[in-house]
Amino acid sequence: MIREKIKAELVSAMKEHNEAKTSTLRMINSAIKDKDIAARPKADAISDEEILGLFQSLIKQRKESIELYQKGGRDDLVAKEKAEIDLISSFMPAQMDDDAIQAAVKEIIAQTGAASIKDMGKVMGALKAKYAGQMDFGKASALIKAALS
Repeated sequence: MIREKIKAELVSAMKEHNEAKTSTLRMINSAIKDKDIAARPKADAISDEEILGLFQSLIKQRKESIELYQKGGRDDLVAKEKAEIDLISSFMPAQMDDDAIQAAVKEIIAQTGAASIKDMGKVMGALKAKYAGQMDFGKASALIKAALS
């Protein structure tokens, strides 16, 4: 489903001669194909949930780049990275707010029976399985640490 939406957007961007959008969509397709190749012995293609995880990684990379470009005074590159984040985000489901993340963390901790920081991996795994692409797992990680400490 996500792949078809990306392909349709790419065709549209190419017809509109939108170079920035075309370039970003090609980069997204390339990243998905790389993941598909890495998963080949086990599966022909990665799932939509894995694609959403990939999108989160791509967004995180761009946010890190934005910080570096701002320190270097490269506002042109900051704008480019922000535009890429916006485009990648358009393929993702709505992101959970802080209150929803906190509620989800409490729910998963209760479901898994996590009692100490040693159970953090179990909680994170359950969160990633249930909320792929919807949650900032960096924030969730901090909330889990606070709850289990």
